[in-house]
Amino acid sequence: MSMKKWTDEELASTRDKLEIWNLDHKKKGWAPRLWILTALLGAFAISTGVVFTFLDGIDALSVILIVLGSVTCFSWYQSEKKKKETIIFLAEVSDEITRRERRDEKPKTEKTAGKKGAGKEEVERKETDEKNADKDRQPEKSESNQKTVE
Repeated sequence: MSMKKWTDEELASTRDKLEIWNLDHKKKGWAPRLWILTALLGAFAISTGVVFTFLDGIDALSVILIVLGSVTCFSWYQSEKKKKETIIFLAEVSDEITRRERRDEKPKTEKTAGKKGAGKEEVERKETDEKNADKDRQPEKSESNQKTVE
C-alpha cells in the first residue's frame, strides 16, 4: 500500500486512530494476561487431545480437544500478528508524515537562502554584487546637481 498518494489529512487521521488503538492495547490490565492464558489453554487442549488419542484411541473427545485447541491457538497467533503489523504500519505512517514535513520545510529554507545549495557567503556576495550593480546604473546625485546648477 503506497502512502505517497494519500493526502496529509488522511495520514494524520490514520495516525491518530492507530495511536488511540495502540494506547488502548498497551494499557495495564487483565486483557493481555487473559489472552495469553487463553492461548496456553489452547495449547493444553491440543496436547491433551493428542495424549488421549495415544492412550484411548481416536474418539470424539480427543478430536474436539485438538480442533478447539488449534482454533484457539490460531486466533491468538493471528491477533498477535495483526498487532505487530499495526504497530509497524503506525511507524510507517509516522515516518511518512515526518518525511513530508521535512520536504515542506526544505523549499522554505531554500527560498530564504537564495539558490539551492547556496551558502551564506554566496548569498552575501550576491547581495553586494546587486547593490554595486544598482549603484553603477544610477547616476550620482552630486554630478546631476552640478549639471543643473551650471
